[in-house]
Amino acid sequence: MTKKTYAALLRGINVSGHRKVPMAELRPLMEELGHTGVRTYLQSGNAVFTTESGAGEDELATALEDAIEERFGFRVDCLVRGGDYLAAVAEACPFPAAELEGKQLHAVYYSGPVDPGRFASIDREAYLPEDFALGDRVLYLYVPDGLGRSRLGDVVSRPAVVKGLVATARNWNTVLRLIEMTRQD
Repeated sequence: MTKKTYAALLRGINVSGHRKVPMAELRPLMEELGHTGVRTYLQSGNAVFTTESGAGEDELATALEDAIEERFGFRVDCLVRGGDYLAAVAEACPFPAAELEGKQLHAVYYSGPVDPGRFASIDREAYLPEDFALGDRVLYLYVPDGLGRSRLGDVVSRPAVVKGLVATARNWNTVLRLIEMTRQD
C-alpha cells in the first residue's frame, strides 16, 4: 500500500462551548485508527493525517465519525478529502483569491456532488456584490464583508438547498493552510 495524505474536516464542533472535541484528544484518537503524522489546525475541526489503509474518503470519514461518537458521546459529521483534491479546488477557484482577504472567500465542501438546480431559484442579483460558484463537491462563496454578515451565505446553506448532503465551510486562509499541511511530510 502507498501512503496518502488527507484532511479531515469536522463539522460544527467547539462552537460556543458545544460539542467539544479538543484537538489534543482528536490527534491520539486518529492515531488509534492507524493514521500517522496527525496534525490539527485551529480548534474548529481540521486535521491532516497520512494513512496506508487503502480505504476511500467516505470509509475514512465514517470510521472517524464512529470513533468520535464512541469517545465523546455524540456524532460529528466529517468529510475527508485528499490533498490533491484540496489543491485542485483551490486551483479551480473562479474568484481572484490572491486579491482577497481570507475572510472574504470560503469553500463550502459537500459530501457529494451538488446539483446546480438546487441553487436555480436564488436571485443572485439581489445579493451582489456577494456571489457563489459551484465546483467539484464544493461551493465557492465570495462575501466581501465576511461570512458573519453575509445574507447569501445564509441562503446557500439552508437545509432545503443542501438537503441530503453534509456541508462544512472553511475560509480561504484555512483552505490554503490545509493544502500546505497535506504537502508536508
